[in-house]
Amino acid sequence: MCGIVAAVADRNIVPVLIEGLRKLEYRGYDSAGLAVHSGGMHRLRAVGRVAELATRAEGLTACAGIAHTRWATHGVPSERNAHPHVSGDLAVVHNGIIENYEAIKARLAGLGYAFTSETDTEAIAHLIEHKLKSQADLLAAVRAACAELVGAYAIAVLSEKEPQRVVVARHGAPLLLGLGEDGHYAASDAAALLQVTRTLIYLEDGDIAEIARGGVRIVRADGSPVDRPRHESTLSADAVELGRFRHYMQKEIFEQPQALANTLEMIGAAHSAAPQLFGAGAAEMLADAKSVLILACGTSYHAGLTARYWIEQLAGLPCSVEIASEYRYRASVPNPEALVVAISQSGETADTLAALKHARVLGQSRTLALCNVAESTIVREAALKFLTRAGPEIGVASTKAFTTQLAALFLLAVTLARLNDRIDAREEAAHLAAMRHLPLAVGRVLELEPQIAQWAKGFAGKQHALFLGRGLHYPIALEGALKLKEISYIHAEAYPAGELKHGPLALVDKDMPVIAVAPNDALLEKLKSNLQEVRARGGELFVFADAGSGIAESEGVQIIRMPEHYGLLSPVLYVVPLQLLAYHAALVKGTDVDKPRNLAKSVTVE
Repeated sequence: MCGIVAAVADRNIVPVLIEGLRKLEYRGYDSAGLAVHSGGMHRLRAVGRVAELATRAEGLTACAGIAHTRWATHGVPSERNAHPHVSGDLAVVHNGIIENYEAIKARLAGLGYAFTSETDTEAIAHLIEHKLKSQADLLAAVRAACAELVGAYAIAVLSEKEPQRVVVARHGAPLLLGLGEDGHYAASDAAALLQVTRTLIYLEDGDIAEIARGGVRIVRADGSPVDRPRHESTLSADAVELGRFRHYMQKEIFEQPQALANTLEMIGAAHSAAPQLFGAGAAEMLADAKSVLILACGTSYHAGLTARYWIEQLAGLPCSVEIASEYRYRASVPNPEALVVAISQSGETADTLAALKHARVLGQSRTLALCNVAESTIVREAALKFLTRAGPEIGVASTKAFTTQLAALFLLAVTLARLNDRIDAREEAAHLAAMRHLPLAVGRVLELEPQIAQWAKGFAGKQHALFLGRGLHYPIALEGALKLKEISYIHAEAYPAGELKHGPLALVDKDMPVIAVAPNDALLEKLKSNLQEVRARGGELFVFADAGSGIAESEGVQIIRMPEHYGLLSPVLYVVPLQLLAYHAALVKGTDVDKPRNLAKSVTVE
């Protein structure tokens, strides 16, 4: 949940480190720091955003260095807890959590090492310094130290005695190398390195590497050399720039038509969904699945909840959806014939990755990763994969990743339905045609932004909000509530509308706005009754409804009409105005839209 950048080059790398941190600031922004060789080791740290560190680094030049932006896990945000941490001649930056750091710290403290921070990272720095007393060089010392670490980590180490190289290592946290013409680099995310190179090497768990001006060298934990393939990134620097938008979240909301088009490009004009879209061997694995288990966290979990309706209705397969952070800590009943679907935007979500591995340990080997990052760990861990092609998502509150996940999951439901003879060729072709229309349909929903912005003005002074949905739109209500509280800090809850009278109705009064998702489906009349229950208690209703819903504006009832009814795929359309409502409410309140307090984008720790 932090960001690392490292560089060794025939140029001043301080601007490279600072710009790389700016691109990684979505991963953590409690504090930032760097250590470089510039006539000796220089360390700079700052609480808050990268801009503060950049100010302190003005005029500094160096040809080798490491840098870090932090999201606090161990210890409050402060300069003494900010990375890099030092021990002797070493500086270390670290992403992840070291589970046995207290034992390591106690042992090293007994040997005379002084600890000045509350972090687990400082234990790594002192451990590597200690190993240097018995190891031949920095690479060997890092390898020996890593053998004692328990947990997840990506680290970069700089030594004052070896100014021409940086040593890095990864286990359970993302780290990649960048190969440039004038030097070599490392980072947590490709976005940090697009400024200098598009040639990347993705390290695997257990890899330890050194980067130097002349090249890179990768070894395994036992010291044996290993080659990793090179990849040419297709991302452009423009893909991670704001352009005409005020915030990344706004940009990414408006990128959804194109993201959906890119994700669904492979179905083209096809009348059938080829199982091979999910990888080699998918036809047999999907056809043999007797049930579906979905593992995910946060927004991805809401996508999974929506998919449960589709999979059970279309494919006739039992589908369960588990919060990944809970799944592996309970005594579940495994089904070796289940298809296990792991959903993660980054592909590095620690809880989802651990849940996927746990499912395999339980004998559930039919695994599918649904992810937005091709070279991520979850993609490599699963037997099958589907890439959502949403492009880089920088805003902490997920938007286009969610809608592309929904599109991919609907495609999975249609594929399973066809393989199980639950739909015929005509029905399959109709579903695919509806999917191809999604980019245009979402584009029309985005035209509602001015009306939604007006609504948002009424939310800024509220402390609470209630979201209601029924059926497959209940998960969309959950997602709308999550977006509102993530970026506006307004407490929001979501309920199936039928649950109102079972408790939540006690909260409803004139100060509790109620947002309802009201498509013209089989549950509409039931929903109308629930809305009347709200009005009878003085609650103010904000309703997103289809044109034919029959819900009229009146005192205390405001309506925004959706452009069209979209049947089973309507959740993809209805989430978009909820995203815009959260965004504009946050604008009115003046909160930090892209970097909400206490949150980070890529949750790579438990």
